[in-house]
Amino acid sequence: MAKAKAGDFDWQNLGFEYYDLPYSYHAEFKDGKWQEGKLTENSTIQMSEAANVLHYGQEAFEGLKAYRRKDGGVNLFRPDQNAKRLENSAKRLLMEPFPINKFISAVKEVVRANQDFVPPYGSGATLYIRPFMIGTGKVIGVHPADEFQFHILVTPVGPYYKGGLKPTAYVTSPYDRAAHGGTGQSKVSGNYASSLLPGSIAQKNGYSDVVYLDPRLHENIEELGGANFFGITKDGKFKTPKSPSILPSITKKSLLKIADDFGMEPEETTISINDLDQFSEAGAMGTAAVISPVGSITHNGNKHVFYSETTAGPYTQKLYDRLSKIQNGDEKGPDGWQVDVPLN
Repeated sequence: MAKAKAGDFDWQNLGFEYYDLPYSYHAEFKDGKWQEGKLTENSTIQMSEAANVLHYGQEAFEGLKAYRRKDGGVNLFRPDQNAKRLENSAKRLLMEPFPINKFISAVKEVVRANQDFVPPYGSGATLYIRPFMIGTGKVIGVHPADEFQFHILVTPVGPYYKGGLKPTAYVTSPYDRAAHGGTGQSKVSGNYASSLLPGSIAQKNGYSDVVYLDPRLHENIEELGGANFFGITKDGKFKTPKSPSILPSITKKSLLKIADDFGMEPEETTISINDLDQFSEAGAMGTAAVISPVGSITHNGNKHVFYSETTAGPYTQKLYDRLSKIQNGDEKGPDGWQVDVPLN
């Protein structure tokens, strides 16, 4: 694949897909320590046929974005939280965590090197950043690797869900995203591999994606395919599911704070699939999705419609506007939320 050039892009009409940009970042753990990482023009990864990741799935990853500001600068949004989550995911898979300070520095370095590919302010597009760690030590028996690779790729993307802030339809799934006591709270590849089939079935049936219920009782909402769930009650309160098998979303953590600032009494709590009537609005939230309204959820053949199937509700719009303005640098957020990337 040829390297992309900035002039190749129609920034207003980007999909959510991969482009091979000029630079990535790469570091390796061997001989008991992380070696010095560096930028690389090589977008391929070499490993042994016996690498742990190929057989036992020892892999964790992250997703964050770089945003072009109105003044031409570039913001990251809470990268320290991504660094900490990757550290927790790595520990869950017995991988040597990549140091948090080096993670943030590496992200800044690779964004700066690819700064021409950070989409223009106002285009609705961003530079998506995908850091990941893989076990590359050679294994045949089931045990952790002793060598790892840390890599960051970046690619410009448009909205994850086409149509922008437009409600979409979801359906509950008989499949589980992750086991109770498993790796649901970690951002690891196995969780997503298991979601491919239920997501594909839902899309073939005309839905945007699935709603996963808790793996023990199949009664309580866990996550949406690829994003966390939130609901707005009829009296304007913000609720989101609480469970040990839910991925701790940085977007969710941020919206809990914003909702509190708005006086929406945010709460992480158990939400039964049978109690959807309490909500006037609902949505998906995550780095890729940002905020995407949920127009309806179908469960056991019964369709529940929220505020509208065509228009975002007023609370959802309000939350989206506030979060987007912070991410794009139009409004000041809490300390540490906006991190400037020094450009050349």
